Amino acid sequence: MAIIATRIDGRLVHGQVANLWTTKLQASRIMVVDDKVSKSAVEKSGLRMAAPASVRLSVLDVNTAAAHILAHKYDSQRMFIVAKKPQTLLALVKAGVEIKEINVGNMSQTDETRSLTKSINVVDDDVKAFEELDKLGVHLIAQMVPGDNPTEFMSLLKK
Repeated sequence: MAIIATRIDGRLVHGQVANLWTTKLQASRIMVVDDKVSKSAVEKSGLRMAAPASVRLSVLDVNTAAAHILAHKYDSQRMFIVAKKPQTLLALVKAGVEIKEINVGNMSQTDETRSLTKSINVVDDDVKAFEELDKLGVHLIAQMVPGDNPTEFMSLLKK
């Protein structure tokens, strides 16, 4: 399988993802999976500018991403999947994409969220998606940057 890492980050491709994580993972492709962003030429253009020139970038909706992965389109590459929300990754897993671990990086604060850490904020629907991912056997960790020690994410949800 071409997937080397999967991350939730509300900012998608930015300094930490583009430079720190992509370099650490030696990724050859960043796949942004987001139904709304995949339909926005402006947002896709911004993501292309943020991605390192040496790394390929795909910005796909859930169904297309799952179809391409399951068709082994990226098997020769080192693919780093990034999504804004756990619901997106749950949909990929339910479509048959094997994701062993998800790194929960940054989920921004809004008026509706509650804070788990200084950078991870969730609503009830997020919690339900995380719980379902956990039940499906996906290991969930929280790790902002590669130099940080990973934290078991489900223990943060139970606080």
